[in-house]
Order: sequence, then C-alpha cells, then structure tokens
Amino acid sequence: MSSPELAQALLRAVRAQHFELTADSMLGGAAVEQFPSIDWAVAAFPKTGAPLFANVLFSREHPQGLVADIAADAGPVRNIAFLADQQDAEGNSIAWLPGSDWQQLSWLPLTGHGAERFVAPYPASLIKLMVLVGVARLVDAGRSAWAHPLAYQRQTRPVGDWAFDMMTVSCNTATSALVLHLHAVGALAAAHNEPHDLFESLGLSGLRLAHTAADGGWGNAAGAGVGQLQMTAWDSLRLLWLLDAHAPPARWLPTDQPPLLGASHAHVMHCLREQRLHEILSSSAITGQPGWVPGIPCGPDGDVLFAHKTGSTDNYGANAGIVQGIAPARRHYLVALTSNLGRRYAPPGLRAPWSLPALGAAVDGVVRGLLGE
Repeated sequence: MSSPELAQALLRAVRAQHFELTADSMLGGAAVEQFPSIDWAVAAFPKTGAPLFANVLFSREHPQGLVADIAADAGPVRNIAFLADQQDAEGNSIAWLPGSDWQQLSWLPLTGHGAERFVAPYPASLIKLMVLVGVARLVDAGRSAWAHPLAYQRQTRPVGDWAFDMMTVSCNTATSALVLHLHAVGALAAAHNEPHDLFESLGLSGLRLAHTAADGGWGNAAGAGVGQLQMTAWDSLRLLWLLDAHAPPARWLPTDQPPLLGASHAHVMHCLREQRLHEILSSSAITGQPGWVPGIPCGPDGDVLFAHKTGSTDNYGANAGIVQGIAPARRHYLVALTSNLGRRYAPPGLRAPWSLPALGAAVDGVVRGLLGE
C-alpha cells in the first residue's frame, strides 16, 4: 500500500536538510535563490505483507513538499502534471540559472494530468539505465549479444564491456557507442522508438529517451539531453522494481506479464552491483573527503548491497537503485532520486552536496524502522 507513514518520514527527512540554505557557486557561495527541486521515491518490501511505497516532491513551487497520490497497485502518480526540463537555443539548461523566472518559460508536458505541476529535473547519467535496458532487450531478442564486437571512435570492444563501463564509471563514450548501436539496429528510429513503446506498455510514461542521434549523440549539443531525456523518480523506481528478481510481482501490471528481461538480466545486474560512484545517496567512495557525511551504508563497512546508477552534472544530481541487506540485516528496498543539485552546489571536487547522502542515510533508517529491523 502507499504508506502515509513513509511519505511523512520522507518529507521530514528533506525538511531537516534545510535545502533552502544550499550554497550556490554561481552566486559566489551564497544560498540558492529558490528552493531546489527534489523528486524522491522509495518502495520497501517487508518479509510478509504488502510493499510500502511513497513519492515526495519539492521545488520552488512546493517548498514544503508534495506527496504523490499513488494507488494501492503502485500505478502512475495521479495528482501531478510533470513538465519536461528545458534548454535554450544555445543548449543551456535555463530553468536553474540565477534569476530564472519560471512564469516566463513555456513548459512542455512530460506525463500526468494532476492538479499540481512539477518540473522534472534532467536525470543526468541516470538515463544510462534506460540505455542499458534497451540494449539488454536487443540481446534477449537475438539482435545483439554481450560478446558482439562494437566499434566506436577507433575502439572495438564487446557490447557487454561498453555496457559495464557505461554503468560502473558512467563512461560517456560507452554510452554513445551503445546509443549508436541502438540506432544501427533500428531500435531508436524516429518513427519507432522501441524504448518508448516498451516504457508506455509498462505504464512508465515518465521515462523518455528522445531525439538521440544516429552517430551516438545524446547530449544537449546533439539535440537530445535536457528536456528530451527524462526520468521521474517514481517511474525510475518502478523500472528497477521490474529488474529486481527478489521484489514481489509488479502490482500495476497483469499477473501474466512476462519478465522485463530474459538471460540478459544477469549482466544488467552485474553492471548495477559493480557501481563505483558511491557519491550521491551513498558516500563510501568519498570517505576521505573533509566533512564526510554517511549515506546508504554500502561498501566495505556497510551492511547492505546497493546496486544502482548515479547521475551528476553541474546542475543535476540523481541516483536510483536496489538496496538489499547483508545478513543479519534483512531490509530490502528501492530508492530513486532526481534533483537539480549537482556539482554547482557541492564542495570542491565532489559531485553533489552532502545533503544528498544525508537523505540516503535517513531513508535507510526510516526503512529499518518500518521493517522492524
């Protein structure tokens, strides 16, 4: 069931971080002009009983937070109209610039028809999860193979190696190679975008992989990037739900729904489990940094495994993944976050402000309490 207790705990966790005080390097380190945008979803799986899930959202228009209305079947958000992020003609991400007036911007719809609106931040490299699923579907259909040699920019490597680097170290060259591969086999044709068809069929209309280029381009300069590649937190989480072999059946889909992936699933999960960039909701990769803040407790001294993907640019910070306890820990949950809190708001050398791993630690504590651990 959608858990009011979980939703209220998530709201409190965000409020406790006082994001309105976040330092903005574009303002010389002064506090942000507007409350940041945060889209945060969690689903916890008790050993017995129904899943618990919630999605909360904050923005300059909702600084106290908004709880998504989600039915007991974990279907789409029902009370929010999500708007696509946007860039200007020069490829600049304009919604988050100092002085940006949202009343003067023309917003395009992304998904949903609720009474409230929310501008969905660009998910940065979290979009590579969609690319990975798209390639894995090709492998399952016999249209590709993880061992297939794929050439890109004078490098020829197996598809599976490109996928591993794309996910574990967020290699942009690997992403371009795989986007090119998807185009080459016709999966991203303008008239027939197979990932979009897939996501729509699964009820995940908040996932968009649009306007990528046949040469592998997927950023702003290629005509894609901000506003064309989109992932809401709730739909990102539900995509992970379909990838999580230990999760209960997806409640919003028919009981005879076939699995999202076949034999390709093993390599997909390998890529997620070997993540090296624990720097957004987890922080085990940056433990030596001044002012270190613990996040989701994965890593050598943690008691959970976090199979996930991060995303970070100057303007954006995102993270989504599957958390499973290492004995004696029992907890099992999914978490997804998108935000406009990237390197611009972080201490020097970091990808995101310390407030984001603090949210990771907070949600881990909340889930432990809800699951009685």
